[in-house]
Amino acid sequence: MMAGMSTDRTSIAVLLPCYNEEMTIGKVVRDFHAALPDADIYVYDNNSTDHTAEIAANAGAIVRPEPRQGKGNVIRALFEDIDADVYVMADGDDTYPADAAPAMVTKVLDGYDMVIGDRLSSTYFTENKRPFHNVGNRVVRSAINGLFHADVTDIMTGYRAFSFTFVKTYPVLARGFEVETEMTIHSLNNNLRLYEMPIQYRDRPEGSVSKLDTVGDGIKVLSTIFRMIREYKPLPFFGGLGMIIGLIGFGLTASVTVDFMRTGMVERFPTLIGAVMLVIAGLLFIVTGIVLDVIAKNNRKTFLLEANRFAIMHRVIRDCSGAEAGSNTSK
Repeated sequence: MMAGMSTDRTSIAVLLPCYNEEMTIGKVVRDFHAALPDADIYVYDNNSTDHTAEIAANAGAIVRPEPRQGKGNVIRALFEDIDADVYVMADGDDTYPADAAPAMVTKVLDGYDMVIGDRLSSTYFTENKRPFHNVGNRVVRSAINGLFHADVTDIMTGYRAFSFTFVKTYPVLARGFEVETEMTIHSLNNNLRLYEMPIQYRDRPEGSVSKLDTVGDGIKVLSTIFRMIREYKPLPFFGGLGMIIGLIGFGLTASVTVDFMRTGMVERFPTLIGAVMLVIAGLLFIVTGIVLDVIAKNNRKTFLLEANRFAIMHRVIRDCSGAEAGSNTSK
């Protein structure tokens, strides 16, 4: 039987990745205990140099260490280690309201794969004191929604709830804070069931320091978007590049052709050779995009089959656990 599964209730796991959050983690754990009394609360300590782990344990959390630095690495460990029916993920900095968690859990039980705690529709832009973060959220949101024809309001929120199937089939590749962006793109690409729930975001309390590097982590987020577009949308990516390169080559070829028609001589051989190479390169990019697009579609089919297998496995285990519990009760 899977650890964390319950025979008489829905098992819920609250996941709190933490790094140096001794000022707030105790309150966060207590708030989630109050909001979800039956949930198991896990704090994965990511090499904290303060008393985060000790305070979390005293507040009633299950504390485990994760030596690989970075939020993405911590979430990968959480998803691998913990089995539950519903997962709620938040940060340990007390910026997300724990009292929104029961409604998020209900939405997952209603059949959604991921519930997104939407900060941007409520108080984020007034509470958040870092203007570059506000700009970054808008840029990332516009780019992803445009490319995936979606309408997700908060791409980068750290407050989410997941189904068992999502957690066990989502490949966590990111190592740092770009993991939330990766989650959203993964969900949109595979047409998963998403639900956005507005929440009341609040800024960190005075004295609590953010671990987010605006410039460094912003570059990582943008590079993640670039990489995932290349992998998930190869035809627009490589096809667009191919069209641009090919049109430049075609334009240069046309200029040499005009000169030839006027003078009867090819006076710019290097330009002609370069132009033809650009046209060939553009065609190769387009063909590459077509081939990779077929591969990407096959990968999506494989993912859906894998997700279906995990969903069936989860139902079978729950049914067997319930039957076993009923048999023990009758005895």
